[in-house]
Amino acid sequence: MIKTSKGILGNLTDDEGRCLHYHTKLDIIANKCSICCKFYACYKCHDEFENHPFGRHAVTDEETVMCGKCGYKFSYAEYEKTDRCPACLSEFNPGCRDHKSCYVNF
Repeated sequence: MIKTSKGILGNLTDDEGRCLHYHTKLDIIANKCSICCKFYACYKCHDEFENHPFGRHAVTDEETVMCGKCGYKFSYAEYEKTDRCPACLSEFNPGCRDHKSCYVNF
């Protein structure tokens, strides 16, 4: 397991949170597990290193998503409304929303 300077964990390929599973230029989002409260590059990385499944959050829970570029933390509700980081304006991968059910309780 590797940890970025911002605290993102996983099988990482760089310091912005890209991992072996998701590593395009836009894959810079980390999500926080509600059980261990750690930020992982993706649910697959989480499940490789933890002995529990990824714990999903409510959409409105604060600081559950982190930008791997600048470290800004925000809610999934905020994330759903944008295609870039509210703080540094780095673009996010729109395909990440396809994995909402892995990270958020509906």
